[in-house]
Amino acid sequence: MFELLFCGMFTVLPDFLYRRYVQGRRIGHEITLFSVWYELRYGITACLMLTVTLITIVFYYHPSTTDATSFFRTVTVLPEAGGRVKEVLAENGEHVDAGDVLFTLDDSSQRAAVETAKRRVEEVQAAFVAADAELAAATGQVTQAENAVKQAQEELDLRATLLAEGSPATSTREVERLQNTVAARQGTLDATVAQRQAVEAKLNVQLPAQQASAEASLAEAQTLLDKTVIYAAISGDLQQFALQPGDIVNPLLRPAGILVASDVGKGDFEAGFKQVNAQQIEVGMIGEITCASLPYTIVPMKVNRVQGYVASGQFRPSDQLLDIQDRARPGTVLVRMEPLFEGGTERILPGSKCIANLYTNNHDILHGDEDISTAHWLFLHVVDTVGLLHALILRIQAVLLPVQTLVLTGH
Repeated sequence: MFELLFCGMFTVLPDFLYRRYVQGRRIGHEITLFSVWYELRYGITACLMLTVTLITIVFYYHPSTTDATSFFRTVTVLPEAGGRVKEVLAENGEHVDAGDVLFTLDDSSQRAAVETAKRRVEEVQAAFVAADAELAAATGQVTQAENAVKQAQEELDLRATLLAEGSPATSTREVERLQNTVAARQGTLDATVAQRQAVEAKLNVQLPAQQASAEASLAEAQTLLDKTVIYAAISGDLQQFALQPGDIVNPLLRPAGILVASDVGKGDFEAGFKQVNAQQIEVGMIGEITCASLPYTIVPMKVNRVQGYVASGQFRPSDQLLDIQDRARPGTVLVRMEPLFEGGTERILPGSKCIANLYTNNHDILHGDEDISTAHWLFLHVVDTVGLLHALILRIQAVLLPVQTLVLTGH
């Protein structure tokens, strides 16, 4: 409507003034409802054509969208394991810092598991003491067996020497008996050595492995005990947190609440512009927004990132082939904007519904390109000039937004 009135000022209005005051035609006589089209046909036709052209230029080179908002990050408050709430240490709506305790779960079974694991570690430590004693005993037995073998061998050597010299102090049977004694005592020595090696293996291999396993079980039990204390993962505001002692929480079915992050995305706005404007949108463009939570206010913005793909084209492989006609809804070009001046969006609530404009700026081309043609130069001037018209439309929308929201829609 605004564009039509604007174009009518340069087409229909001059035509009407010429016929009314120059040709002397009177309203209701020569100029009637039935003669308007015939008398003003050139002005009406030119007005409609100029209006369509103006609207096309304005909305193509100066994109606009009503789909703009500032997203904020939320983190669900969930325990890693389900349980019954024992104590609640935070309140709904409270600001918490990362690491603050929110609530605790009943930990009786976890404490029992920790105590059992500690007793197992103590058992292994006691086994080390017993193994040291067994090693000392086995070492003594080996020493005793070595001395016995040495004594029997010396006796055998002496009897064998006497028998070889033909002494009547010994006999062949006596030498054979001593040989059997040496063999028996050597077998006892081998057995005691093997026993000592078994004790050493127990002390150096088996018990350390048991100790490591017991300590790992203790660490696991302690970890499960620590998980009964639920901490804030990030700094933010605690919302929808209505726990009471005795409530059951479950990581799959019953979350405890939501943490709204304090700083993630604060001050930045995301807007979705039509795909036809994709070639005109670039990083560094100046724009403006007006939001429902801050009426009658225009905030200057600057584009800091343009998403290089349209979200409607994404797909995830499944057991069905993708049919393009199922994606009938066109996607938008996602643009991220930041305040042009520091603190410009501080009073706008995160998540607000906003209207956003972007403005094409051809200043560098007009003043830096000496080879530009006159027609091109004039066209770029027109493009930059109609941006003022779009900025005026945004200000009219900012004025009408509270009226439209509170009066016309009744929401």
